[in-house]
Amino acid sequence: MNPQRAQQIAASPIMANVTCDGVPIYIQNVDEQNETARIYPLNDPENEQDVHLNNLMEH
Repeated sequence: MNPQRAQQIAASPIMANVTCDGVPIYIQNVDEQNETARIYPLNDPENEQDVHLNNLMEH
């Protein structure tokens, strides 16, 4: 996923269908310089993690 699209999704009040390695996730914020995003699985909000944007897929 490109950094600009990830940032748009993170800023939008509308929930986007995004997965990380097949798991539905929520994007909290995006670090465009490092091309990473702070995410958590929708079914496990306590499990926050930083992942590379290449791992994210919008459906």
